[in-house]
Amino acid sequence: MPVALLALAVGAFGIGVTEFVIMGLVLQVSADLGASLPATGLLLSGYALGVTAGAPLLTLATRRLPRKTTLLVLMAIFTLGNIACAVAPTYGALMAARVLTALAHGTFFGVGSLVAASLAAPDRRASAIAVMFTGLTLATLLGVPFGAWLGLAFGWRSTFWAVAAIGVVAFAVLAAFVPRAQAAAEPAPLREELAVLARPQVLLGLAMTVLGFGGVFAVFTYIQPILTELAGFSKSAVSPILLVFGAGLVAGNLGGGRWADRSLSPALLGSLALLAVVLGVSAFAFHNKISAVVFTALLGAAAFATVAPLQVRLLQQAGGAGQGLASSLNIAAFNLGNAFGAWLGGAVIAHGPGLAAVPLAASLVPLSALGLAVFSLRLERRTAPQPALCN
Repeated sequence: MPVALLALAVGAFGIGVTEFVIMGLVLQVSADLGASLPATGLLLSGYALGVTAGAPLLTLATRRLPRKTTLLVLMAIFTLGNIACAVAPTYGALMAARVLTALAHGTFFGVGSLVAASLAAPDRRASAIAVMFTGLTLATLLGVPFGAWLGLAFGWRSTFWAVAAIGVVAFAVLAAFVPRAQAAAEPAPLREELAVLARPQVLLGLAMTVLGFGGVFAVFTYIQPILTELAGFSKSAVSPILLVFGAGLVAGNLGGGRWADRSLSPALLGSLALLAVVLGVSAFAFHNKISAVVFTALLGAAAFATVAPLQVRLLQQAGGAGQGLASSLNIAAFNLGNAFGAWLGGAVIAHGPGLAAVPLAASLVPLSALGLAVFSLRLERRTAPQPALCN
């Protein structure tokens, strides 16, 4: 395995921690800053919307830079943003700092996916992308539970200081191991890159990503109160259970990458169907401690089994000139799904049936993504060139 892939995974780890760690700090931040539970959950939505806005803008702004330089600039933005989070005096300041930090996210994973794919043989590109995303899954496995424990023991601000330190380490590792040869070629004309947005299959792929991860984050944003209020765990038990979720992410991410390498379309359909089923059944499982732990792990595995199939499918449909922008937009779509999911979960809690109904409502979202995937594959078959008939 190229060392550069591991360096990309380290960068993904740092970014993943800062995105997801708020889930383990919802109660502490809410109490300290005087914000409601749904408002605190929107700190994830604010981050996700920052990714959505930053991904296309920074991808186009850095299109002529060497890819290594782009990655280092983005990691510097990430580190400074986390320092701003650590010193934020109010809820509004924390939200602004989260949005600033998020600007680097989409382009980092978009450019990183292209670098990872270029380091692997054609039949191993999904697995190479999955290796980079392993940093994101390990962030949830190790970084988020540690951040939740750190916030509980020393205050939530200490968690963001620790994440800023991770950013410094990630910057150094990327500088040392990503080869200088990973430079952007002379970019295609801007019009050709933007033309990818007019392709129906690309738009369908982005919509699938939004809906797939919308279901995941409707539940995961509120995993701390779900585990404490529904399953009956203490606050101190949440961090170890998040380790189980993270272990599921790692297994699902690597398994989804191998599945997509073998057969992309079945992996796309199967992973989305699995996610909908797991979310639906978890509505009942979260009322028992043992089944809550089991389904927390299954949710992690089902969620990240979709990542490689969705990313590779979109790159396949985007083609050469539009791959850089499409890759970043897909990361933005993941995060738009996160924002939508956090909003949906908050709406069900504040205006709907309540916390217990969140997983069941969430299951309908990836089910709609599955419907789009079926439509997309049928459309592809209908529009594929037909072989000429022999006379």
